[in-house]
Amino acid sequence: MAEQTNCTHDCSTCSENCASRQTNPADFLEAPHPMSSVKKVIAVASGKGGVGKSMVTSLLAVLLNRQGYKTAILDADITGPSIPKAFGIHTRAMATEDGLLPTRTKKGIGLMSVNLLLEDETAPVIWRGPVIAGAVKQFWTDVIWDNVDFLFVDMPPGTGDVPLTVFQSLPIDGCVVVTSPQALVSMVVSKAVSMAKTMKIPVLGLVENMSYVECPDCKKQIKVFGESNIESIAGQHGVEVLDKLPLNQELTSLSDQGLIELVGDGYLTNTVEKLIQMII
Repeated sequence: MAEQTNCTHDCSTCSENCASRQTNPADFLEAPHPMSSVKKVIAVASGKGGVGKSMVTSLLAVLLNRQGYKTAILDADITGPSIPKAFGIHTRAMATEDGLLPTRTKKGIGLMSVNLLLEDETAPVIWRGPVIAGAVKQFWTDVIWDNVDFLFVDMPPGTGDVPLTVFQSLPIDGCVVVTSPQALVSMVVSKAVSMAKTMKIPVLGLVENMSYVECPDCKKQIKVFGESNIESIAGQHGVEVLDKLPLNQELTSLSDQGLIELVGDGYLTNTVEKLIQMII
């Protein structure tokens, strides 16, 4: 292609496909709010919905907070927000002249979700993709994330526009991919892992949710959804299986009641340890 004589050297305003066009994902990073301080940003993703991605996000924030780390959650699942309900938060987020303030849970975890901005939390968010992507960016640029060790981004499912926006616009330090044992889901999770790698996002590992049910009497693990092939999927992509979560009445009941912060210890121990190593 001939050299462009009217080049402004601003690729964001140019439609030409010249050799100088910048394609590095880092070129699209948005600056955080000037008053924010975030050490690590961790995306929690999945290939499809319904596998427990928000549950894993909530648990990681709770368990690391319990160990003394300052944690927060950016709910990027704009059309299907569930994080506030898991923590029993129904009040609207507050703002000052400086910016939006995350709502705090009883244990001090910061939350920002579209449900915290709506007058009616049950109202559907009927927005087109660019508007949704813009809201996710604003949760990073306009919210004051003060003194946060781990900011967890609860990603929308799939590999579409909003996950792409998150990976390009936020400085993601690593991604935890959540799946479940069904063969179909395991196939789809490959897409999520591949997307993260394509965007040069480190995949910290896989978490398999609903992996089994433990018999209360004999403690035998019953594979409700059949034998898992998560190790095979992880091996194909050169990543590790971090944890396997059971189908557990405690988890679902506490989440439904908005009491996820009361969950017992013993969940996601390997994942939590790996995240702590990122800080140390």
